[in-house]
Amino acid sequence: MQGGVEVKAIKGGRVLTITQGTLDGGVVLIEDGKIKAVGREIPIPPGAEVIDATGCWVTPGFIDAHSHIGLFGEPHVWAHEDGNEMTNPITPHMRAIDAINPADPSFADVVAAGVTTVFTGPGSGNVIGGLGVAIKLVGRTVEEMVIPGTEALKMALGENPKRVYGEGKKQAPSTRMGNAAVLREALVSAQNYMRKHEQAAAKEDGQPPERDLRWEVIGRALRREIRARIHCHRADDMMTAIRIAEEFNLVFSLEHATEGYKIADILAQKGVPCVVGPLLMSRSKMELNEVSMKNAGILARAGVKVAIQVDSASSTRWLPVQAGLAVRYGMPEEDAFRAITINAAEIIGVADRLGSLEPGKDADIAIFNGHPFCTFTQVEKVIIDGRLVYERPADLVSGHSGPCTC
Repeated sequence: MQGGVEVKAIKGGRVLTITQGTLDGGVVLIEDGKIKAVGREIPIPPGAEVIDATGCWVTPGFIDAHSHIGLFGEPHVWAHEDGNEMTNPITPHMRAIDAINPADPSFADVVAAGVTTVFTGPGSGNVIGGLGVAIKLVGRTVEEMVIPGTEALKMALGENPKRVYGEGKKQAPSTRMGNAAVLREALVSAQNYMRKHEQAAAKEDGQPPERDLRWEVIGRALRREIRARIHCHRADDMMTAIRIAEEFNLVFSLEHATEGYKIADILAQKGVPCVVGPLLMSRSKMELNEVSMKNAGILARAGVKVAIQVDSASSTRWLPVQAGLAVRYGMPEEDAFRAITINAAEIIGVADRLGSLEPGKDADIAIFNGHPFCTFTQVEKVIIDGRLVYERPADLVSGHSGPCTC
């Protein structure tokens, strides 16, 4: 504490800034929850709390850009299944914030793995599932966790919506054509709704139509105020997503992008960001038949902005391991680090605050006793907003003879 301001200094570690290179024996200075300075020759103010990270790796807190934590709760029982309102294929007015449970035990598991922020939201049972949001993983209430201005609208193509409604309820959509048609119909309805409001506003005595929360939310996407996060696995579904997004001028990303490697050049040329994963995915349905562990690397090498996701709740703790597997199968290591830091931050709209170790950003930091992607490595400490939120228990001793350097 210095003059009433809380000051911490992390010194001696291998500091991965992500955007400004790697500093061996670096110092990260934290002041009042923000990163004050990063460098090798940073003076440490008297009275600062010093964290000795000698022999450790110091990284930004990792970010999972596609999660369902707090919505598909744990234990996995019906009472905790709050991620899909599967009563209508078009439910844009559903909000993750109204279902996230801050007391879910998954949060502590994930923080202990060095993950400090996720984007969590509805699943893919509906063509339009609702609004997800970025959250930090500590807080007594969801209001304390949510990062303002990060809402995005979940959309889905492929097998899931047509199975839920066509096979399960014998109604539209029951085909891939139906998915696209239902999505277009909703977008056009929102356009019509917006036009009626604009026409009423232009008349002095104009009476606006009654509010419709569904079209209001889709209107935000049509005005490019929020991103459309479009679930798709097969390459043809990805092209359908692009076709519709371009038709309606949406800001969008492709979620999963399982067959992205087949159209990597197109995705790169169009500048389409892809949130890839989960990498540890079995062929549990037909559209995953051609899943490849090489996908993330092929996309990154083609120039696509890639984030890596785990698409889970407590299993989000395996995000660093999945990034390591991406490296094993051809993804450049630097791109893998970016995929769970700055790229993820940019896609979910928090890059001004998170995703790299730079002055002015939130002090969300993880300290590892070896290479973060190595399965032998342990997390020593995790800091969120300058506050220590996790420290490795003394009785958690690795059976490995020393830190993993890879």
